[in-house]
Amino acid sequence: MPELPEVETVRTGLAPVMEGQVITRTLVNRPDLRWPFPDNMAARLSGARIERLRRRSKYILADLDRGETLLIHLGMSGRMLVSGDPLGRFVHDHPAPEKHDHVVFDMENGARVTFNDPRRFGAMDLMATATADMHKLLAVLGPEPLGNGFSESHLTGALRGRSMPIKSALLDQKIVAGLGNIYVCEALFRGGIHPARRASRIAEKRIAALVPIIRDVLGEAITAGGSSLRDFRQADGELGYFQHSFDVYGREGAPCKTPGCSETVRRIVQSGRSSFYCRRCQR
Repeated sequence: MPELPEVETVRTGLAPVMEGQVITRTLVNRPDLRWPFPDNMAARLSGARIERLRRRSKYILADLDRGETLLIHLGMSGRMLVSGDPLGRFVHDHPAPEKHDHVVFDMENGARVTFNDPRRFGAMDLMATATADMHKLLAVLGPEPLGNGFSESHLTGALRGRSMPIKSALLDQKIVAGLGNIYVCEALFRGGIHPARRASRIAEKRIAALVPIIRDVLGEAITAGGSSLRDFRQADGELGYFQHSFDVYGREGAPCKTPGCSETVRRIVQSGRSSFYCRRCQR
């Protein structure tokens, strides 16, 4: 599933052709994805101007001039692809419709944005912009890891006395929003912390040190256009490249990248998810 860097990469790619533009036509080709689409979604979006395109955790939010906000979740295989862009950044010709093109937005500038999702784990919803933060998917989220709310004091306080593994704690969206399996593995490696170590048994100084590490990992991934594993594509159809910089994720059996370390990367399963680590470098 796309994590924060992938979603931010998609948002950045969509912004030049969607922000400030009117959706001249919305085509909805099925009644639902993960859950049913909102009532009259095509009519409520067609003719609306997108005033702002933003991200909250792993969700893209499009604020409309009609006082509503469109929430978009890419799910496991969702892609938002742009064609016909007058800025010349994308493929100019609109491609022929594909089987899994579930929602299509035609913009007033001639661009077309297509939401394609073969597995249909993605989702869309409409909500009042003024109360968007109270939406059931957003109200439970913790601070953004790249925002001011994610501080050393926040993380140490949130994990104080927690007996859960540090990996599970960092994946808890109530503690910090947007982190997923890939980037938690990478951050814990850089922090030298074993993914199965209980949060309550880690010194607060080491937990606090994870804050800038997490920000660095996410920032580097965004710069690289995210990580392309399986289905992820940027808005222009290109792959992300951060997967080529992984220190541990997906590298089971490969040599540890720490200079002088003779260990290989190992894998364990935690709550049904693979955790990759070096048993010598991470304690």
